[in-house]
Amino acid sequence: MRLLLAVVAALLLPPAPALADALVDNVDGMTLDQDGKVIRFSGLLISPDGKVARLLQQGEKRPDKLDWRADMKGKVLLPGFIDAHGHVMELGFRALELDLSDTKSLDEAKAKIAAYVAANPEKKWILGGGWNQEVWGLGRFPTAADLDAVVSDRPVWLSRADGHAGWANSAAMKVAGVTAKSATPAGGRIEKTGTLPNGVFVDAAQDLIGKAVPQPLPKDRDSAFLKAQAILLGFGITATADMGTSLDDWLSYRRAGDTGALRIRIMSYGAGVETAVRIGGTGPTPWLYDGRLRLGGVKLYADGALGSRGAWLKAPYSDAPRQSGTGFLADDVIRNLMSRAAMDGYQLAVHAIGDKANSQVLDAIEELSETYKGDRRWRIEHAQIVDPADLPRFGKHGTIASMQPTHQTSDRTMAEARLGPDRLVGAYAWASMLKNGAVLAFGSDYPVESPDPFAGWAAAFTRQDAEGQPYGGWRAEERLTREQAWWAFTGGAAYAGFAEDKFGRLAPGQRADFIIVDRDPLMASPSDLRGTKVEETWVGGHKEWVRK
Repeated sequence: MRLLLAVVAALLLPPAPALADALVDNVDGMTLDQDGKVIRFSGLLISPDGKVARLLQQGEKRPDKLDWRADMKGKVLLPGFIDAHGHVMELGFRALELDLSDTKSLDEAKAKIAAYVAANPEKKWILGGGWNQEVWGLGRFPTAADLDAVVSDRPVWLSRADGHAGWANSAAMKVAGVTAKSATPAGGRIEKTGTLPNGVFVDAAQDLIGKAVPQPLPKDRDSAFLKAQAILLGFGITATADMGTSLDDWLSYRRAGDTGALRIRIMSYGAGVETAVRIGGTGPTPWLYDGRLRLGGVKLYADGALGSRGAWLKAPYSDAPRQSGTGFLADDVIRNLMSRAAMDGYQLAVHAIGDKANSQVLDAIEELSETYKGDRRWRIEHAQIVDPADLPRFGKHGTIASMQPTHQTSDRTMAEARLGPDRLVGAYAWASMLKNGAVLAFGSDYPVESPDPFAGWAAAFTRQDAEGQPYGGWRAEERLTREQAWWAFTGGAAYAGFAEDKFGRLAPGQRADFIIVDRDPLMASPSDLRGTKVEETWVGGHKEWVRK
């Protein structure tokens, strides 16, 4: 009876308040609430499980008993950024291999290739990427002959900046057995001079060379992951969507988690349905390693990229009237793949850049939403070129526009040439997406672009590049407010990964994922915002990165 009375009494009493173990104090703290409004605070109480216990205001009494207290001496504290679309392993490998992303001309690229080859005489293949013929002002794709002039004694295979084309030398084509008789695979294109392959392979045609490239060892993959993780944490990114996780990638993440080396949060999307099923079985995995890893969805490709003219357009390219890009999947095939994933509860994230590809995916979502009810959060990745007539469809069925602001600043002049003036109305249309009821989730598509979220944030509310061009912003009607852009890089990106109840903002119950930066991003000019330096990155209440 006494035991029963004690239980009843316990049920009637209000729960005892949870005691925080830690306090990050004396901060100029700022976050957004669920409605996108700015909240400021001066102290952050962290509970023993690594979650936010409370936001404290200036002058509010601090707890007497704490395990530890960090005095930030008035520095700015923000929620950690979330990159809604990146490629973790590619970022790491790009940093460890030959990186041409900073080259401004073909000659500069050739000089960098030559220096890398000389410094790495033991490498049997020269691998890397980041080249962009548009940045070089080349007016054409590079060729095998360009590479042969630099290195001809071993194979070279270099990915274009967007990952949708590869550049090979003659030695690589010979090893891979590529000749004039090689058939072009569906969903790909072999660039040719006359009848001969000239060294560039677009989209699915990349496999003709890729199949001959030696695969990295597990230890190489682990090194690439650790490098990528350090880069992301250094930019203040505490969580990221990994778009196109392979089984080998997943095993690297698991090895890092098993050894306590997984310090960032990864929302994984399997590279195709089969990969997701091999990892998750009959549905998404649970959150692993204290909320640091989960496979929740499937990544599919509807088309290629604008830079390689692989983006699938409704009308021919303005600068290549015989080309309209490539649709990778027939209508019935993409519906079948999406249905297979949806029936097991996997979220769908479909790459679509051209207006024809976006229309195809929107059609599939409309049809499948009649069968697969509930909170599906269909994602369209990039959504760069959209027919204005299709923009209202993004607001239906919970469709998420997963977009990358720095693509607009990088692609601006190329997009004008590729599309002509009439198709720019629905290009990189962030404000229109919001007006039509779509959820915006922002990322960078690293390593295609730098993962720097401050560059993306500035681009989103100015529509200008780092040099402030063009004056007034490119198609300025599509600018966002500073707060809308910030939300897309935090709460919106978390929502896109079914993680809004875990992270994305700083509020009681949310993970204590935050960064310390050197300036107030809400007061900084666009150029100053781009110059923001992250000083510390904390994940789950633990300091995971410090600027040296």
